[in-house]
Amino acid sequence: MSYVNMIRMFVRVYELGSMSAAARDQRTSPAVASGRISELEKHLGVRLFNRTTRKLQPTENGRIFYEGALGILHAIEDAESAVADATQNPRGVLFVGAPLGVGRRFLGPFVPDFKAAYPLIDLRLRLSDRIIDVTAEGLDVVLHLGRLEDSALKMRVIAECPRILCAAPAYVARRGMPQDGAALIRERHDCLNLRYPGAKEFQWALQTPAGVQKFDISGPYESDDGDVLTDWALAGHGIVLKPLFEVGAYLRTGQLVPVAIATPPLPVTLSLLTPHRRLRDPKVRLFADFIVGRIRTDMAAQVQGLDLPEIEVRPKDAQPQRQPDPDPT
Repeated sequence: MSYVNMIRMFVRVYELGSMSAAARDQRTSPAVASGRISELEKHLGVRLFNRTTRKLQPTENGRIFYEGALGILHAIEDAESAVADATQNPRGVLFVGAPLGVGRRFLGPFVPDFKAAYPLIDLRLRLSDRIIDVTAEGLDVVLHLGRLEDSALKMRVIAECPRILCAAPAYVARRGMPQDGAALIRERHDCLNLRYPGAKEFQWALQTPAGVQKFDISGPYESDDGDVLTDWALAGHGIVLKPLFEVGAYLRTGQLVPVAIATPPLPVTLSLLTPHRRLRDPKVRLFADFIVGRIRTDMAAQVQGLDLPEIEVRPKDAQPQRQPDPDPT
């Protein structure tokens, strides 16, 4: 059994805190993962993990060995990257993460083209609308939609994406056309919200003449999959807040129409994130340059010609209006 494979498995077990999760990550079985850890412990003559029925905790020796093991893997990766740079023949596996909608629209269609250009690089996509822990997931590149909170990652801005509030004509015919964010609350509109474990707030930040305000929207439908929300909106079940590139086609055909246009949502930043040390890897640099260029071109085409709501900014000496409380009746 390769000593490097044992070390690699140990590092993933340590980072994920689970033998089965590490086995899935390394594309093998829990039995193989357990066997590699046992062999490593036998080789070192120490116990690396305390095993219970509920959890796996590293021992003090395990914590000490982790830092050295991580350094070994980094050294191997750096050596492989240096060879790839010298030969201009990058190879290996790239683990790429993204939100579902972004991944389906911008990664899924372009990955085969990248693979054709660089046949020795394999890609593994991890798509989810939940918060992604880059370290725990073992990712090399992440497409991120929103604010960056992890300063340990290097950010490359791809685009500032306008967003829009929209609904199906059938919903508007049934419930009326809300003019602004306050009407969403006052008229108790069904708002389709993206919610997932770890989300910090469930409000919509909208631009008003008095500045950005947050509105405590509500509704009977919510999901942690953004495309499900779009499907519900198309079916007439409520109002959705979406990046324009995700719903532009439906706005063009009239399947969705803009609503609350007096208070449009803030744009959202689409960025490419990488751990700092990964930037030295030629295959990461190649993929980043390739995918950023493709996304910018495709996104521009998807939103071209679509009119966005604009707000009239209140003079600085004007008094902002208070967001109305929900109707108690």
